[in-house]
Amino acid sequence: MPMLTSSLSRLSLTLGLATIVTSLVGCSNPANNQQTNNAEGKEHKSVAITAIVEHPSLDAIREGVIDELAEQGYKAEENLTVNFQSAQGNMSTVGQISKQFVADSPDAIVPISTPSAQSVVASSKSIPIIYTAVSDPVAAKLVDANNKPTQANVTGLSSQLPLEPQLDLIQQIKPNAKVVGYVYSPGEANSVALKERLEQLLPVRGLELLDIPANRPTDIGMATRSLQGKADVIYTSMDNNVASAFEAMTLAANELDIPIIASDEFSVQRGATAALGVNDYDFGRSTGKMVAQVLNGTPVSEIKPAIMNDLTLFISPKHAEQQGVTLPANITKNAINTDDK
Repeated sequence: MPMLTSSLSRLSLTLGLATIVTSLVGCSNPANNQQTNNAEGKEHKSVAITAIVEHPSLDAIREGVIDELAEQGYKAEENLTVNFQSAQGNMSTVGQISKQFVADSPDAIVPISTPSAQSVVASSKSIPIIYTAVSDPVAAKLVDANNKPTQANVTGLSSQLPLEPQLDLIQQIKPNAKVVGYVYSPGEANSVALKERLEQLLPVRGLELLDIPANRPTDIGMATRSLQGKADVIYTSMDNNVASAFEAMTLAANELDIPIIASDEFSVQRGATAALGVNDYDFGRSTGKMVAQVLNGTPVSEIKPAIMNDLTLFISPKHAEQQGVTLPANITKNAINTDDK
């Protein structure tokens, strides 16, 4: 028994020292302290995110939202549950996702794209909703003409890009253009609203609009080819059907020697000649700041809907050549060349 007692004493002393050493090591690691503070300082929250479809532009926005929440102290799989659902371009699925999110009752819902935002807002009048990647929230009936949300539980970030600079870019790249081709989804309010704005502004510049509806992503290639011999340039902006099948549009445009002018960086990376628009990831980070305010306890009714329209010019001389144009020096010197990425 004395030998057993002595052994137990030595074991107890060893475990005690190990506990002290472990504690000291933990205290000496600032990263560990920061992680602990984040977990203790922020109550666990849940955020539901949905998008009409997955494509690089919307994916970058979602990534930006999640990264910003992490920087604000809400880290996925630590003190934040993120439930992302894509409707894969199916409007019936959009409605199903909205109903499921409302039943789950998360702390906030982030619909990315106009169709997703409209569906989620129609499904709940109580859960905080922060929409994003909506180009015309007035046409989508998310806010009124005075930028006041149509429901008290709604706010968000829109990209109401000024159209005049876009048209300037078109005429700089294709000075002799007479007809602008516009392939769009008639089921997306933002795309219909843009068509109406183009109908108003193009004639003032001596330009004509040739709009081609395409109801599904599988229709994009054929719709683009229907512009053969009729359009001098193609303009596209934030249409989710087009974005889902953008390679089909660029393939047709390359065959027809018609340059594509878009409004986001990823479209240029995927085949467009040029784009004047916002940075999608930064757009997501800005949206994430609004979501963090809600998670921190700020009533959504106190967060004013915002507009992000800081424009960056993206170009691809390689794609321009494939589509039959040469970019002028005054454009290339002020742009980000995606061919270098």
